[in-house]
Amino acid sequence: MKKKNTSKHTIEKQNYEELWDKYVRLGAEFDNYKKRSLKERGDFIKFANEGLIIELLSILDNFERGIKSAEQKKDYDLLHQGVDMISKQLHSLLETKGLSRIKSKGEKFDPHQHEAVEVVDGDDEGLIIEELQPGYFLSGRIVRPARVKVVKVKQASEEGKEKKEENGDIEDKEKEEETEENREEKENKKKEQEYEAIEKKEDIEENLDEDGDNNDLN
Repeated sequence: MKKKNTSKHTIEKQNYEELWDKYVRLGAEFDNYKKRSLKERGDFIKFANEGLIIELLSILDNFERGIKSAEQKKDYDLLHQGVDMISKQLHSLLETKGLSRIKSKGEKFDPHQHEAVEVVDGDDEGLIIEELQPGYFLSGRIVRPARVKVVKVKQASEEGKEKKEENGDIEDKEKEEETEENREEKENKKKEQEYEAIEKKEDIEENLDEDGDNNDLN
């Protein structure tokens, strides 16, 4: 009986050691997998734009050749033509990568696609009359909204408010002018009263002097 228990204990110990060994190996493999995945992800992010960069290099080469040629020939019209050609090449390349321009001028303002930088008075509410900076989609998703100048119709209440404020300013000014006139009129009237009082005083004093002289004669 004792031998059977010993044998059973030995078997359980072996099974435990085997399971533990498998657990340790799986843990090590998983740790290696995480490290490898992180490295692959880092490499992918680092070189994700490699294809685009290679295609842009040819455009950059054309740009540098155009500048060099214009400097040698001193022909700035040629430089302008070269820059225009490179701009078209760049736009064409970006279009193949899913980039497209947001329509702005002449369109109605859309807050999801446009950013109103300036508002002007007009009759056609929400009409975009000028594009200040182009906006773009990338594969249908907005990567940058267009910055635009938009028409806004003045509301009647706003016009009435402005007119009321203007009328109020005029009334206030008229009141101020009236107050100033009244003040001047009062001051003039006061001065006249003072002059009259002085003249009356002088008349009384003259009369008193004349009476005194008459009394002396008598």
